[in-house]
Amino acid sequence: MASLKRKADTGAADASAKKPKANGSLTSFFTTIPKSTSAAAGSGSGSSAAATPTVKFDKAKWVQGLTSEQKELLALEIENLHESWLSLLKDDITSKDFLELKRFLNRETKAGKKWFPPAEDVYSWSRHTPFNNVKVVIIGQDPYHNVNQAHGMAFSVRPPTPAPPSLKNMYIALKKDYPTFEPPPNRGGLLTPWADRGVLMLNTCLTVRAHEAGSHSNRGWEKFTQKVIDLIAQKRSRGVVFMAWGTPAGKRVQKVDRKRHLVLQSVHPSPLSASRGFFDCGHFKSANEWLVQRYGDEGEIDWALCPGHSTKVSKETKKPAEEEAETEPAKPKAK
Repeated sequence: MASLKRKADTGAADASAKKPKANGSLTSFFTTIPKSTSAAAGSGSGSSAAATPTVKFDKAKWVQGLTSEQKELLALEIENLHESWLSLLKDDITSKDFLELKRFLNRETKAGKKWFPPAEDVYSWSRHTPFNNVKVVIIGQDPYHNVNQAHGMAFSVRPPTPAPPSLKNMYIALKKDYPTFEPPPNRGGLLTPWADRGVLMLNTCLTVRAHEAGSHSNRGWEKFTQKVIDLIAQKRSRGVVFMAWGTPAGKRVQKVDRKRHLVLQSVHPSPLSASRGFFDCGHFKSANEWLVQRYGDEGEIDWALCPGHSTKVSKETKKPAEEEAETEPAKPKAK
């Protein structure tokens, strides 16, 4: 099991995700207000939510309670699913349906059928974007099914694979929202910087047989990833942004509370549909405007993918006249 984790997330951006850094105030901004808080924090508030102490997930104890077969089938989840997600999904991955999904994947492997992404990358989304860091959810569908494409995040590909057509169209939409945005050099398509900033890029199916689109659909992944979406909608009570592009993704967010969260829907960025409104959807800018309004400047997502670039609006870029107008009272006009 340990060998899988060592292989996972090669590259500088990926290596940093194994031990997510505490984001200080940013983490506190986007941490769900728990149902159970410390007595000190809740004293005098009169809130019933403060009555129950916080219970920390004991991974070792949980693993110890698994059967031998469960430990074998769930080796990938135990070693590669980030603990913040594992603590929430532990009952789901021990369900009859999920264990049957894992048996199916084992049969595929034993039969010599190659599938993507590499096993150690199936849950890379969870390591780059721990539960308490999620600010935006981008919902994908099937992983890329060709060699050196899928690595566990919707729409993203590792170098030297060039950005696929749908991702190129996402760049076009971003450029319309943020004229300073530049696509990564060498036609790149690696989106781990977004993931590290709180953008969860989740495919609804997490594996696929090589060169056979949709070959692992309806095997159990859809139920699992729907639970991920539902958990975010239920427990991230301060609100996140859901981006659902295309009809299948739209079905995934039907139950999301739109008073609590921002749900942005459009056609899919695929070349087959992007021209029907995706390029002008304005989702990247709309997401930031909502996040800043709700959480302040620290809520803003930096969509830049080139080193040294940023799409974030800096206070320092204001014109002096604008600053004066904010700080000085208007002078009476001379008569």
